[in-house]
Amino acid sequence: MKRFTFSPKLGWSVSRYNLFEICKRQYYYNYYAKYDPEYPTKKILSLKKMTSIPLEIGNLVHDVNKALLERLQKTAKEIDKARFYDYARKMTEEYVHAKTFQEVYYDRMKSVGPSDLFGKVRISLENLLNSDRFAWLIDHAVLKKDEWLIEPPGFGETRIGGMKAYCKVDFLFPVKDQLFIMDWKTGKTDLKKHRRQMVGYAAWAAYHFEKDPARISPIIAYLHPHYKEIDITVKSSDIEAFARQIRKETAHMNKFCHNVQKNIPKDKKLFTLSKTRLCNYCNFKALCR
Repeated sequence: MKRFTFSPKLGWSVSRYNLFEICKRQYYYNYYAKYDPEYPTKKILSLKKMTSIPLEIGNLVHDVNKALLERLQKTAKEIDKARFYDYARKMTEEYVHAKTFQEVYYDRMKSVGPSDLFGKVRISLENLLNSDRFAWLIDHAVLKKDEWLIEPPGFGETRIGGMKAYCKVDFLFPVKDQLFIMDWKTGKTDLKKHRRQMVGYAAWAAYHFEKDPARISPIIAYLHPHYKEIDITVKSSDIEAFARQIRKETAHMNKFCHNVQKNIPKDKKLFTLSKTRLCNYCNFKALCR
């Protein structure tokens, strides 16, 4: 993969721009905590680190899947499902005890225990193991297991249309002359949002591996409540349109920067509050009074 020297300049990502659209104040706290004149940086960052039950379910499934794929790289021995689910349960216990949950912090629940997460985690993992796709991975993709890319380190920095962007894949692997990208989802189906994310992954792969987009196959795998896949077709024209959109959205975010090159924000007051029902699920709710 191509490497980049550090620069403070703002980099586009799907999650960053989604947050920017939802609430400018939440966006400010998430990305510009050290510039806040009202609250200590430490307090803002502690709120930013909070998790939630849906978010942690997704994190657990991703991390267990990562361990599963890395195990497949080492051995073709049949998976002991009882041990596998026990491993996932123990990981759930560790994650729950180590993290602060938004539901508890804001008094929506008295406490969060492993049982509040593990049921959905287990169903998601069962659906994956029992899927035709998993059998296909073992029969076909494992032949080039040394070339698998499983949640690579870093933030997935890339260049799309010459612009700085971040698109981090879950799992990329070759089969014959095709590159496949799989993204696991444990939440609700949101084809518009998720397709946009997968086009970004395809653009990332096309740039780093100099691959024709026609040879890149992104797949969204919804793991709960049932296994469902959506194959995304990406053409060169899609990536070109995507680059134009990124340029537009980056320019929009840059308008809130006092110094674009150093990514220094303008006055906090310009980052207005959205005041919607989503406020109830915001980590920074305590700061908005």
